[in-house]
Amino acid sequence: MSRIALCLGLAAATVTVGLVLRLVPLGLPFPVTKYGGSALWALMVYLLVAAGMPRMRRSNLALIALALAWAVEFSRLVHLPDLDAFRLTLAGALLLGRVFSVRHLLIYAFSIGLAALVDAAVGVRGRAG
Repeated sequence: MSRIALCLGLAAATVTVGLVLRLVPLGLPFPVTKYGGSALWALMVYLLVAAGMPRMRRSNLALIALALAWAVEFSRLVHLPDLDAFRLTLAGALLLGRVFSVRHLLIYAFSIGLAALVDAAVGVRGRAG
């Protein structure tokens, strides 16, 4: 299996787990559903970046994924009518979030760093495409 297909498959699985965590009442504590979803979202960002740049070093993938995740988080400080209206939809809340949080920055860094470490340890080096 190619690295691209593997990363895309893992990203799809991550989205599925994240949606279940956020939308299905599992009786888990609120911090698990709130911050677990954020950690999974950051993992998905890493996996999509890895799928898009399959030959790039893991450390660089992690930096790009972190920059993207943090950019989305900081975009929550920007309030434009159309953007705020989109954030009020389910898709907008899941993709962009609604409220800026420094905690999310830390969770994204931890999740992406952990993903890069696991990626390097597992080291799927096969063909890119």
